[in-house]
Amino acid sequence: MEFLFIISHDSAFRPDAKLLSDIRAWNEVAEAKGVRVDGKPLEPASAAVTVRLRDGKEKIDLAPFSSSEEQMCAYELVRCGGMEEAVALAKTHPMARAATIEVRPVWSAMEI
Repeated sequence: MEFLFIISHDSAFRPDAKLLSDIRAWNEVAEAKGVRVDGKPLEPASAAVTVRLRDGKEKIDLAPFSSSEEQMCAYELVRCGGMEEAVALAKTHPMARAATIEVRPVWSAMEI
């Protein structure tokens, strides 16, 4: 099964060199184990554009879709045997200590 790790942090977050090194090391281990499919950091939420089309009308906002305290800062796409395994993997990610990781199953029934 595939899972998306949606990694978010608040505006006070500032990564340091150790955290970035730890993330690179986690990526290498997860790739070597064959569980990491893809992952990247995201530009700040201030760079987001939100697009909605409703009843033929478009609404374009120069902002993230949510104004919550925490904003998405990165993602990881991983393959695990199930939710329990995915949560265990997320707990090993360095960002679990520095931010928040939402573990969400990819909806395989919606293959397009």
